[in-house]
Amino acid sequence: IEVNPNLPRTHGDTHVHISEIDYIVETNREIPVMPANLPEEKDYLIGSYVADLIEDGSTIQIGTGSIPSAVAQSLSHKKELGVHSEMFNDSILNLYEAGAITNRKKTIWKDKFITTVALGSKRLYDFLDDNMAVEFHRASVVNNPAIIGKNHKMVSINSALQVDLTGQCCAESIGPRLFSGTGGHKEFVTGAQESAGGKSILAFHSTTHNDKASHIVPWLETGTIVTTSRVDLDYVVTEYGVATLRGRSVRERIQELINISHPNFRDYLRSEVKRNMMW
Repeated sequence: IEVNPNLPRTHGDTHVHISEIDYIVETNREIPVMPANLPEEKDYLIGSYVADLIEDGSTIQIGTGSIPSAVAQSLSHKKELGVHSEMFNDSILNLYEAGAITNRKKTIWKDKFITTVALGSKRLYDFLDDNMAVEFHRASVVNNPAIIGKNHKMVSINSALQVDLTGQCCAESIGPRLFSGTGGHKEFVTGAQESAGGKSILAFHSTTHNDKASHIVPWLETGTIVTTSRVDLDYVVTEYGVATLRGRSVRERIQELINISHPNFRDYLRSEVKRNMMW
């Protein structure tokens, strides 16, 4: 175990008995910090669309990056939000300081931030140090869908690498090539589905590589990992709007997703739908 006086002292399920430790390594190294993510204009558009879907009194899960940062800024006018999130970052701290987060309306761990890992600025670490309002728990607890779903109005906000026109989501690979791990994506989507008044939201840019490739595709390439099935998604958001998928037929899903794709790819998507009789 590493002992470092620069690390914040955290509360929750964080105690390890000395009898369980084989070696202690004392260090005085600086803690790694995450540079601030500066949102672009389209990030703010996405953030405003996502904020419109989130009601006062919701409990949120949010990740890291420019889009979550923009979402957090757009949520600053909300009231009585709570946090149950695998990641605790500066976006959450900013929302708390804006007065949007109180944790008072949470149905489990009322008045507490619940998280597993924190990564951000020194300001964030100073906030976490000996802060009894923040509890760290194991991922097997924080990411447990049965526990997540006990939060009233639980909202999961995640991203994706690709979504096909039926709503299948890939957040892990580009074709068969692994890009990232699963993380808490699937667990929080499932937990939000189990929550009374909950909803799952995917938010991402419509394109990548300077608008040369669409994130919304006719179908996922062979070998692509399906992170979240099409029946688990409620909303997909890009800079072009919101696709509402819950309870929709395949035909309706296709139209909703084409509507929020980049205009340069809409004709292509429609032609592939017609050619493969996906309607």
